Amino acid sequence: MTTSLSPLLDPEVRHVLDLDRQAAAPPFEAGTPEEARRAYEQGFPALQGEREPVGSLTERTITGPGGPLTLRIYRGHGVSGAAAPALLYLHGGGWVIGNLDSHDEICRWLANMAACVVVSPDYRLAPEHKFPAAIEDCRAALSFMQDGAGDLGIDAERIAVAGDSAGGNLATVLCLLARGDKNPPTAQLL
Repeated sequence: MTTSLSPLLDPEVRHVLDLDRQAAAPPFEAGTPEEARRAYEQGFPALQGEREPVGSLTERTITGPGGPLTLRIYRGHGVSGAAAPALLYLHGGGWVIGNLDSHDEICRWLANMAACVVVSPDYRLAPEHKFPAAIEDCRAALSFMQDGAGDLGIDAERIAVAGDSAGGNLATVLCLLARGDKNPPTAQLL
């Protein structure tokens, strides 16, 4: 980016670019997946603010297709304990990085702003887990929400899916796979 354009940049974008320049870290693709994850986990807190409070936050482990699958469940402030709308949020990270903590802030924000319950799975990452591991985990999370709607206090007929980057791709594929479900997702946010 040239300096002549920098005054046109959004101040938050400029801040992110400045942090990246100051870190002077090698690009993710120059190292191993473990190094990329470590660098990402060290860097994302600088981009996130204080954690927005939500009505409740719990973690639950379900049986996934590849073993235990952790879900983080956010209930927005003032959201009913029964038949609430829900959102399955799938984090991004290029299939290799990203986790429940890296996308915690957006899940909190969505839970409060959309007045819903957000469920976010810690799906398996590549390259250790080959395709279709991630989509299988996301499918298991959606099925858990559909089948356990009463226990979760959500409405099985009002479940949407959302995701960013790789998570947006997963959300798209998940909706295609769920077309024949009794209660397929009602909306997508990509």
